Amino acid sequence: MTYYISTYPTRMARRMMVRHEAYQPASHVLPLNIREEQDGYVLSALVPGLKADDLNIQILEDVVTIEGTYTGDENEYMLQELPHGEFSRSLRLPVELDADKAEAKIEDGLLTLRVPKAESSRPKTIKVNIK
Repeated sequence: MTYYISTYPTRMARRMMVRHEAYQPASHVLPLNIREEQDGYVLSALVPGLKADDLNIQILEDVVTIEGTYTGDENEYMLQELPHGEFSRSLRLPVELDADKAEAKIEDGLLTLRVPKAESSRPKTIKVNIK
C-alpha cells in the first residue's frame, strides 16, 4: 500500500482558486497602530499611494471608521501581495470622541489621525479646600 502525504494541503486549492476566473480575493484589512494620549488618541495606518481624496474618515460617538480604495492595474500577476481594492476598518474606542476637533494628515504613505476625547470623557480635577 502506498501513502501520499502532502505537506501543504491548501496550496493546491489556493492555486486552483487563483486560476478560476470568478475568484475575487478578500478585501484588504487596514492595519492600525493606536496610541492613547492624555487628551485623545492617535491612530496611524500605512496607506501607500493614497491621497486625502481617496480616504473617507467618519467619527460617530466612540466609533472611528476609515474607508478607501486602492486603485490597481488590470494586469495578471503570478503573485500579487500589494493591496488592491476597497477596504474599511471600524474601531470602537473606550470613550466618546470629539469629532469636530479631529485632525488627519497623510505624509509619505502614513495616515495619522488625531482624535481628542470628548470633554465629558476627560478626567476632572477638583481641589479640596482645607479650613
